[in-house]
Amino acid sequence: MSLQSLLSTKIVRAASIADAAFDAVVLVGSQESVKQFGAIQQVSAIAPAVDNFLKLHRGAFHSASLVQVDSSVVPSGRLILSGTGHVSRDYDDVRRYQAAARKGIELALSAGVKSPLLITLPNARFPNAELVAALGALTPVYTPLNVREEENKQKLQQLGLLAVGNSDTSARLEQFVEAYDASFTVCRDVGETGPERMAPPRVAEYIQNAFANGNIKVTVVDDQSVILKDFPLMAAVNRAANAVKEHQARLIRLEYTGEGETQDTFFVVGKGVTIDTGGCDLKTGGHMFGMCRDKYGSAVVGGFFKAIDVLKPKNIKAVGYMCMVRNSIGSRAYTCDEVITSRSGKRIHIYNTDAEGRLTMLDPLTLAKEEALKAKNPHLFTVATLTGHEVLSYGYYAAIMDNGPAKASGWARKVQEVGDEFGQPIEISRLHPEDFAFHQAECEQADLRQGNTKPSVATLRGHQTPAAFLQMASRIDEHGTDSAHPLKYSHIDMGGCEGDHPSVSFPNPLVTLVAGLVLPHV
Repeated sequence: MSLQSLLSTKIVRAASIADAAFDAVVLVGSQESVKQFGAIQQVSAIAPAVDNFLKLHRGAFHSASLVQVDSSVVPSGRLILSGTGHVSRDYDDVRRYQAAARKGIELALSAGVKSPLLITLPNARFPNAELVAALGALTPVYTPLNVREEENKQKLQQLGLLAVGNSDTSARLEQFVEAYDASFTVCRDVGETGPERMAPPRVAEYIQNAFANGNIKVTVVDDQSVILKDFPLMAAVNRAANAVKEHQARLIRLEYTGEGETQDTFFVVGKGVTIDTGGCDLKTGGHMFGMCRDKYGSAVVGGFFKAIDVLKPKNIKAVGYMCMVRNSIGSRAYTCDEVITSRSGKRIHIYNTDAEGRLTMLDPLTLAKEEALKAKNPHLFTVATLTGHEVLSYGYYAAIMDNGPAKASGWARKVQEVGDEFGQPIEISRLHPEDFAFHQAECEQADLRQGNTKPSVATLRGHQTPAAFLQMASRIDEHGTDSAHPLKYSHIDMGGCEGDHPSVSFPNPLVTLVAGLVLPHV
């Protein structure tokens, strides 16, 4: 797929609000930003129109409004003023700009606008406001994969960007917006699309096409005998689904090596459960609805590598694993009471088939750990929509849990600051001794227990203990700060941070991961 085919619409850099190629100007700003009009040459001509409108509508900067302006200033005669509301209080953050830009474009679409020009008034407190606003503006412009395949339509002809700020992201606004938008499309296409169109084999096909002739090497493990031998727990989760050829498991490997000497190596393993029935511990009472998004961890991995593909960062190597399975129920389904030997040699006692995500990622994570031992400055990650407990704890925010070496590097704190700056906050959870003790086996048959028989929301520390399990079961815990070969490892439980099905998702924590790991090398 070409870059253009993955964009929600054509992205163009504009030189002036007087450009007749655009049929509306969408101006995003706060009440305080009105004072900037005179100092910003590119927008000073519309200051009188805004001032006059504010006399009629004092709350204009708390909503989105369509304003008629002189066509000698804006050729289309249409200005959409989309206010952020308050941005100066301690608890206000840059997402005010994202929300305002989204509302502005939604109003533009309802007004029949096809080529809007987006302008975001800068704010010294939020240097990335223009980028954050642009990503918000593109959210309602995304067209779902199945609609694109059947109708081949886009909602806009183009989106113009007029950068008026002085930040680094403002200077490279078009480049960054294109990279993020393409990565969002890959993420949404995989993460949102239903379980048949995005069954494991078709996810693999989509990823191969999305990265064809690019900078990412894609390898697919599709031999079920190899998956059974090398990734036995992943195979167990998919055992019932394997009876249907179209639902058979796939392990998708993505690899990138940037120009120059490698300084950092990232291994990112994503949960990719295309539909989670719960297995023999069946989800009932409507709780299966929306479980097509249980593959969103793998979707974030795909989006992360698309951003890398477009931006071509230097001095890094990145390896991704998309662990694509279907947790079906049937006569061949894996069950509680089974003891399965993992790739690491640890024997795992199954307690709850609806805690399949940790099992799906475990063996690929072990493989990544084996590779990391030979890599330059490695950092391992797991990314998953893993527990309801995380949602109850943090709402629509992902939670990150560092092991000892990652914590010693200060990574979680650093990436939390990056998330705040780029409008995608992330929370930090900590692991304690009881999290590791919780997973010790209760019988001689096994080394570890997968969990317990309760849902995570009824389990103390229900989102922290899986991070401990993944460390112990992969033997990453043997590479702590006290070892001869420490390995950094961070587990990210996304919960439901991407948003509720079936609304359009906002890829999370994709923005933060790209900003924290990729942009410093661009």
